[in-house]
Amino acid sequence: MKFGVLGSGMVGSAIAGKLVSRGHEVRMGSRTAANEKAAAWVSSAGKGASQGTFADAAAFGEIVFNCTSGAGSLDALKSAGAQNLLGKVLVDVANPLDFSKGMPPTLFVSNEDSLAERIQAALPDTNVVKALNTINANVMVNPGRVPGETDVFVCGNDAGAKAQVIRILKQDFGWTTVIDLGDLTAARGTESYLHLWLRLMGSLKTADFNVKVVH
Repeated sequence: MKFGVLGSGMVGSAIAGKLVSRGHEVRMGSRTAANEKAAAWVSSAGKGASQGTFADAAAFGEIVFNCTSGAGSLDALKSAGAQNLLGKVLVDVANPLDFSKGMPPTLFVSNEDSLAERIQAALPDTNVVKALNTINANVMVNPGRVPGETDVFVCGNDAGAKAQVIRILKQDFGWTTVIDLGDLTAARGTESYLHLWLRLMGSLKTADFNVKVVH
């Protein structure tokens, strides 16, 4: 399968690298076609890896991952082009973190809205699925870094799009339990969880942790 990954940071590199290692073709998108981080990733990832602009990656991918910073996601997706994302599944991994007042960051959208919903409103003909935003980049693609079986969450308005994402999470990323939280308004909850996640990281002195829902 062909994937587009928007973003050349830690999250984008982890997801793109995992997908290439599973035999998929991945194009990493950045603001410029010659982005140095993307070039370094292509060099290290090898066969199946390529780079380009946000628009190049969006056009290339059958499924596209938004791994840009939350504050820049809407601008990045505007650059990617609605036509290039038409009818596709967009997996939104970003969080609406505002670092303008230092650490810990606040959320620039919450409660009655979410970044995922804003992305869906901007791209009404794209099937946005929120996933993986409650976990560190390394754990996203290797859940075994955390002892025992833990959970990952998805939400979105289209059942078929969620089914595709769940299949990727299980078959390619190695997740056993994927909890479907319902429509995209559930992203308000998973994005707000970052308040707790950041405090846990500070207390535990590691980002290699996750949650398990027991009922």
